[in-house]
Amino acid sequence: MPEDVARYIPPEHRDPDGFYASVRSSLCVIAYNTAMVKREDAPKSFANLLDLKWKGKIVKAHPSYSGTIMTSTYQMVRELSWSYLEQLARQQVLQIQSAYRYSEKGRARRTSGYGRRQRVERAAAQGSRRADRGRLCRRGTPSIVQPSAIFVAAPHPNAARLFQNYLFGVEGQELFVNLGGLRSLHALVKDKPGRTPLSAIKVWKDDPAAVETQGEEIKRRYSQILVSDYEEPRFHTAASHETAKTGSAQRIVGPRLSV
Repeated sequence: MPEDVARYIPPEHRDPDGFYASVRSSLCVIAYNTAMVKREDAPKSFANLLDLKWKGKIVKAHPSYSGTIMTSTYQMVRELSWSYLEQLARQQVLQIQSAYRYSEKGRARRTSGYGRRQRVERAAAQGSRRADRGRLCRRGTPSIVQPSAIFVAAPHPNAARLFQNYLFGVEGQELFVNLGGLRSLHALVKDKPGRTPLSAIKVWKDDPAAVETQGEEIKRRYSQILVSDYEEPRFHTAASHETAKTGSAQRIVGPRLSV
């Protein structure tokens, strides 16, 4: 175990036996298109997405295509129940493969999306003109935690240990924060000025064991609720790129990634 893990990573984010620890964290938040939605009018909670004014204007990634979306969907079901997703389905939610495809194809038409806030913040830090902003939810926000470890059969274990020491050190953690728009759990690493500290955010607990055991059922039931109800194709693939572009001008809001 790297020294920084033992000294500066919270106990709940490191393996008791020292095999792995959480190297970074992010949040799944509601993102909205600022070119179409004013900050004061943006959804402040997942419940707000059920308002009829967002009907036909929401985009959400399908849990079959992304570990992050699977994890956040599991947390939504656990905290809000399947009943919430059944109500959300009545809003004619555009289903896509990932937050990346939303940002590239659905941003102009849909006003809101659900995804990693780090993508919004990273784009802003790099001077992007993307009209996306993230919104923390008052009742809680799905959290995505990534562990890191060294494989038993690693071909170069000493080099792997050196790399782990760097990743968990202050310099490596600051790269995640400053360049990746992610969150660090290292006690000595601070968020950029103006960013809400992770400690001040109500986050939903990650549960990888539950996701592993319930994942297939979540994908099956989710598909029944949010995909089968609509006649028009809801998945945008490379083959349907032109179709996606022609119908992509009016989506404003939806669940999207990172804070």
